[in-house]
Amino acid sequence: MIPVPVVVTVLGGWCAVYLADTLLKSSNSLKASYEDWLLTYGLSVSPFHLRWQTALFNRQFYSWGRWKPRFLYLWFSVGMVFGIVAMFGSVILLGKTLLQTLTQMLTEAPKAQNDRMLQVVVSVPSSGLCLRPVPGVNLPVSQLTYFFSAILISGVIHEVGHGVAAIREQVRFNGFGIFIFIVYPGAFVDLFTTHLQLISPVQQLRIFCAGVWHNFVLGVASFMVLFLLPAILFPFYYTGVGALVTEVAEDSPANGPRGLFVGDLVTNLQDCPVYNVEDWNSCLGDISEKSQVGYCVSAATLQQLSFPARVYRRLDGTVECCSNNSLTDICFSYSNKLDSHLYACLPARKVIEASKVCRTNMDCHKDFVPSFCVTPSLENQTRLIRVKHPPHIDMLYVGHPMHLQYTVSLSSFVPRQNFLSIDLPVVIETFCKYLISLSGALAVINAVPCFALDGQWILNSFLEATLSSLILEKQNRELVGFLILLAGSALLAANVALGLWMVTAR
Repeated sequence: MIPVPVVVTVLGGWCAVYLADTLLKSSNSLKASYEDWLLTYGLSVSPFHLRWQTALFNRQFYSWGRWKPRFLYLWFSVGMVFGIVAMFGSVILLGKTLLQTLTQMLTEAPKAQNDRMLQVVVSVPSSGLCLRPVPGVNLPVSQLTYFFSAILISGVIHEVGHGVAAIREQVRFNGFGIFIFIVYPGAFVDLFTTHLQLISPVQQLRIFCAGVWHNFVLGVASFMVLFLLPAILFPFYYTGVGALVTEVAEDSPANGPRGLFVGDLVTNLQDCPVYNVEDWNSCLGDISEKSQVGYCVSAATLQQLSFPARVYRRLDGTVECCSNNSLTDICFSYSNKLDSHLYACLPARKVIEASKVCRTNMDCHKDFVPSFCVTPSLENQTRLIRVKHPPHIDMLYVGHPMHLQYTVSLSSFVPRQNFLSIDLPVVIETFCKYLISLSGALAVINAVPCFALDGQWILNSFLEATLSSLILEKQNRELVGFLILLAGSALLAANVALGLWMVTAR
């Protein structure tokens, strides 16, 4: 849920702004000077909406729009083709997503949200081709800066595309602006409408498709930076040697004197080698899905370390045999030739250190020394995980593997020098991921043939360019366009409503 203090702050801030605007406009002595000030700086205020427009960048836009005309013609022609394909593709994608969401709603055991190809929860895109993050609902507060910065940059690049394409097609450019709607930032360009109506439908398509085209290019560029980041940062950071701990949450089970610390390099989880963050996540996933591994212990050591304890069953059917409330002892199960259900309460660290990982007693037969494969007897889904982070002593973690994954932040990049920040690669990685997601989302959503989106104008221009010879009456072409827009708007609205319900209600 969205924190109440955040809601109060946002609503209170907007109420204060709107109240101040209303009082100044109703004041006989201040109204004229206040409205002149708003006009001078290109500001406008309305409920939950603040807008700033300026002509300061007009010269720069005209410089871009007149740079290499032949190249820009090819650039925006490719963008026009992409925009048309994206318009049809977005309808197919939203249709499949709607069917998938409805199917999941009707099933008793819905798939994980990560398996869904697209989930729209707001008309303002929020996380790439999976539009799930909603600030305050399921987006970490620590990542709000990435979220809103990526939205603003994606919006600016989108509008720069429209503006440069318009100048290339000889449409007058009036200005550029930025707005804030509630908490979401965005951008816009002001074009001379009469010029837009006078140019051909194909020219209009180049302009209207330029926004989604530029968002697609921004997403691809961000992906390339993310993909090449190890090579880009190679002079300063090296990779492939482990996962570097960058943060451990205060309530993390890995926090403590024998836990993980910022700067530690994790190299193994159990017998699973860790060379980067992807390996860390993959190893934890495997550990979570597979049964608990055991450890080879000689019969002599087992007899020496174990002590008598009462055995009892937990509510989930698993067995507990340690009743001394010790934080270092764990109940282990094993079998011999006579009995397959033996239990012993053993000190975990002495059992695990210098022990071989096993699944059965056969894995422990070596040098004719009688040995047993002892397995921790833990609650369902709970695992005993040995985390190696040399030169420190191994951390022994008991709990759900996903808790370890969620409360420990890591990086694949290890600084070559001590003065280099361990957070810089993480910041670049995270920001690139948000740019890929949000810029791609902006391209997909704006391409939908829906009222008030770029898809509306792309559709109208496309119909004018293709149906003029088939449907002679302009009124009939407009009717066809209206019906398609109505269907597209209903499709998007249904995805938004169901997506929001899936995120907040389940």
